[in-house]
Amino acid sequence: MTNLRSDHRASVLTDGKVLITGGLGGENSAELYDPSTGTWTTTGNMNSYERRHHTATVLTDDKVLVTGGFSISDPIATTELYDPLTETWITTDRMFYSRASHTASLLTNGKVLVTGGLLLASAELYDPSAGTWTTTGYMNYERQYHTASVLSNGKVLITGGGGSIYYNSAELYDPSTGVWNITSSMNYERHDHTASVLTDGKVLVTGGWSSHRATNTAELYDPSTGVWTLTGNMSHARFSHTASLLANGKVLVTDGSDYEVYLPFNSAELFDPMTGTWTTTGNMNYGREDHTVSVLKDGKVLVTGGWGAGGVLKSAELYDP
Repeated sequence: MTNLRSDHRASVLTDGKVLITGGLGGENSAELYDPSTGTWTTTGNMNSYERRHHTATVLTDDKVLVTGGFSISDPIATTELYDPLTETWITTDRMFYSRASHTASLLTNGKVLVTGGLLLASAELYDPSAGTWTTTGYMNYERQYHTASVLSNGKVLITGGGGSIYYNSAELYDPSTGVWNITSSMNYERHDHTASVLTDGKVLVTGGWSSHRATNTAELYDPSTGVWTLTGNMSHARFSHTASLLANGKVLVTDGSDYEVYLPFNSAELFDPMTGTWTTTGNMNYGREDHTVSVLKDGKVLVTGGWGAGGVLKSAELYDP
């Protein structure tokens, strides 16, 4: 990449390019990766001074909505839109609350649900057609570093995270009613973990910080029953890692840290939903945490930046399944 970046965001655009925004070291800059040439080019800067721990969501019209994050040391409520056709940013309506380490999910109706962040239980909806935000109830718990997954039935599953403590709780948001309901709890409390919606509609949750240490456990949520079941353990305990659903239905987990050795791993492993087992795959060239991973249109996986042994990274690498 052209900039060092950690806690940045990556978005795969309709044309196959990948938009990278902000992050520690990236300030308010943005850049594009073109898989057809393997090259990086800078694009327009965001309007905010800097963003990290923000969200970036590709809308149905291919614009990218960026929300909140830390700017210097404080969370912000500003939001802006990137237009790939003009490579420019325009500000849009502010959120009701300043947020960082929150989630943003594109709903089936085209709206964006934003939840939690820094001791917040609130949630709000962005309507791209109107360019405005509306509040939509409160989660049952304050959450940050949690996950949000859009299920095949359109509901949104929220898992774990924490406020003053870390949670194993989970809850569901129903866009048709705007109501939040508790669902069954995970087997382990988790913070800074991952959640992936599998091809069969179940949700795979991996790793995270649990009971004062990183965990290698993984579990599956079945939306049809609302029940969690443990599945095979990963080879390494991890948090601040990534998980990506591949075209073959397997899930690729990369890097992260266990905080015991502290230095980020360079390891990667694959989960096979058919067998419920993990297998190690090729090591990455650099150990990373707080990096991004994007599944490209050709099935390859782009990994960018993050925090490594020498500090913030600007390197990128490709994984071929």
